[in-house]
Amino acid sequence: MLSARIGVLGLLASAALVYGCSTNGAQSALDHAQVAAGAEAMAAPTPATIDNFMLVDAQKLEAHDLYRMADDKAIVLVSTGVGCPIARSMVPALKALRDRYAAQGVEMFLVDSNLQDSRDAIAAEAKEYGIDIPILMDSNQLVGEALGVTRTAEVFVITPKTWKVAYHGPVSDAADYGVQKAATKEFANDALAAVLAGKPAPAATQASKGCLVDFPERGKAAATRISYVKDVAPILEAKCVACHEEGGIGPFAMTNYAMVKGFSPMIREVIRTDRMPPYNADPHVGKFSDDKSLTPKEIKTIVHWVEAGAPRGDGVDPLGAKKHVAPEWPLGKPDLVLNVPAYTIPASGVVDYQHPYAINPLTEGKWLRASTIKVESRQGVHHILTGYMTEVPKPGQAFENKWGVSVGGYAVGAESEIAPKNVGAYLPPGGAVGFQTHYTPFGKEVTDHSQVALYFYKANEKPEMVMHNSVIVNNSIVLPPNDGHHLETTYLNIPHEMLLYSAFPHAHYRGASADLWLRTPDGKDRLLLSLPRYDFSWQRAYTFAEPVKVPAGSKLIAHFIYDNSKRNPNNPDPNKTVVWGDQSWEEMFYTALRYRWIGETSAKMNDFDKDLDQDRILGMLDQNIDGKIQKAELKGQMGDMIAKYFDVLDKNHDGALDKDELAAMQKMMGGQRRKREASAETPKAPASTAPPAATRGGK
Repeated sequence: MLSARIGVLGLLASAALVYGCSTNGAQSALDHAQVAAGAEAMAAPTPATIDNFMLVDAQKLEAHDLYRMADDKAIVLVSTGVGCPIARSMVPALKALRDRYAAQGVEMFLVDSNLQDSRDAIAAEAKEYGIDIPILMDSNQLVGEALGVTRTAEVFVITPKTWKVAYHGPVSDAADYGVQKAATKEFANDALAAVLAGKPAPAATQASKGCLVDFPERGKAAATRISYVKDVAPILEAKCVACHEEGGIGPFAMTNYAMVKGFSPMIREVIRTDRMPPYNADPHVGKFSDDKSLTPKEIKTIVHWVEAGAPRGDGVDPLGAKKHVAPEWPLGKPDLVLNVPAYTIPASGVVDYQHPYAINPLTEGKWLRASTIKVESRQGVHHILTGYMTEVPKPGQAFENKWGVSVGGYAVGAESEIAPKNVGAYLPPGGAVGFQTHYTPFGKEVTDHSQVALYFYKANEKPEMVMHNSVIVNNSIVLPPNDGHHLETTYLNIPHEMLLYSAFPHAHYRGASADLWLRTPDGKDRLLLSLPRYDFSWQRAYTFAEPVKVPAGSKLIAHFIYDNSKRNPNNPDPNKTVVWGDQSWEEMFYTALRYRWIGETSAKMNDFDKDLDQDRILGMLDQNIDGKIQKAELKGQMGDMIAKYFDVLDKNHDGALDKDELAAMQKMMGGQRRKREASAETPKAPASTAPPAATRGGK
């Protein structure tokens, strides 16, 4: 009884000191004490081990996957929150602890599970208080709940060999409510020293003191009786079944309760690690019309349901009551189907990019409103790109430098391309549609017969505006060996006013994160898209809910972070210097854009895309974005070539190449290329070598 009274008095005192005094201080302290007592009672026990999770750093918007840090000697997680005086006061001690053990294979992360803390607020707090420790946003509270967090400034020391929680307690005895004092007992330091020595971590002799963290969903799963029938199945049907159905791209079909329950532990894992659903745009940045992600409420409902034992509930099985089968064409019957020439993918080896084509059967031009690429061998087809060609090329020579408008593209995870209302791309009659196909052997010889479905505007529905496609591309990238955080930057100068509809970042196995920024002529920067975790296995376009107006004179700036370290489970060889290349074990920097030029109409089309291409070399090599290329910025094959003639090209001898000097270089290079092309014959393809004809109406 005495200990209980002391506990209540302690809560009263701590509440008064943390929340301050009011005109009714005693009642206020009592109210807060009751809240605190309730929160402490609801706290989950510290788990023996910690399950994997993926959370995003609020400051850099980069993802951190816990189990990728398996080579660490220890990992330290510390609960935190914006505006908490105790969390703020512990920052110097935490930084000192981090620095003391960093060279010994210890990493530290702060974890913010407070529902009220926005990403902007967390970043502002970090800047104001000099916090350079990554702050992971536990926006769905799943990590804090699982760890049993109750307050800020709680320290968890984890041993990656077993993923056991070796220590849970305060940093030291210095943390207190309204009292500043020197630490006499370094609990977290003692725990780390013991873990690194292979000994059990000593327990703290006092509880953690910090600001209470509200976990409103903790422990409510059983009380509210979350069930499959009532709560979970509707979410799965709305967000998951489109892939997880018979004939769908998902590895299993969600046909009924038994199937879903059998996979429920895996469903929990892929949600906690943000592998599913495969929509990687950070929810804190922008809004997208094609957002396939789960809401925070949906995430917590499914995870809590699994943790409660995946109860079925009463009533008819919503998924079992109706058979879900993937349609052949998700947008309905096509107006025209182009057959990508069949290709036999060998069981092993390396397949170079193929450049086949299909003859365009149209006798009159059409305005394209949508397209879908149906891939037959999903394991063997990495991507398919397309481009209209005015001339029918030689077999296997439908190269991209002769392409015009795109009629669609595919990469793993990509969906149909649908133009906004009253916007379209013009496909001229005749000629051909060229393909760039990338096939990847996977241990079994198969023949792929992919198809491209095209959907046109009706003759009386001609769109007023014209869709365009371009890319922010950098073929000069160089990734040093064993570099887990290599940054590459590329930009496009926008010569005329543009309306940007979507962006599609693409890299290979070493791609770790990506983003896209708009820098307007007044120097202001705006983050348009952030992928904290780039996933090579799931690539797609991200369509802005509202098209982005890009003023003339702006820059669209793309960044990629590459992980060329052994921590990257997809990395073929971390000891290799990696440059641009077609194959997946090489690397790419490629962000595709869909846009229209403001003022252009289908009745009065312009040629602004040529202006867009003028400064590509500058955008590739100008890493500091100062409008010039210094010698130190030259790298890759392009950089090596320019370096040989740098002093000659530098006409004003200022030690850098500006826009005009690069334009002169490109003009010279273009003239040489045209001479080579003029010496080559470009015949029409003979009938005997023509590829399969297109078919109409999806037949």
